[in-house]
Amino acid sequence: MDKKATFKQSLDNKMPSDQFSPILKALWFDGKGDWKSAHDQVDQMGGTDAAWVHAYLHRKEGDLWNADYWYARAKK
Repeated sequence: MDKKATFKQSLDNKMPSDQFSPILKALWFDGKGDWKSAHDQVDQMGGTDAAWVHAYLHRKEGDLWNADYWYARAKK
């Protein structure tokens, strides 16, 4: 099974794998419809990958100004 399929299958679990990075956990919580937990995973993280996920979450939330800020930090 490829990584994408394994990740999608993990959404059937109650909690993300301990082996997932905080960024992957954020995407996992988003996949479960838990925006707050997803945001909490990346809220205080540095780096462009975390900023990119942070931007995505704010765009999804509808906070476009905040999303634009995080996209700029992600250099995307």
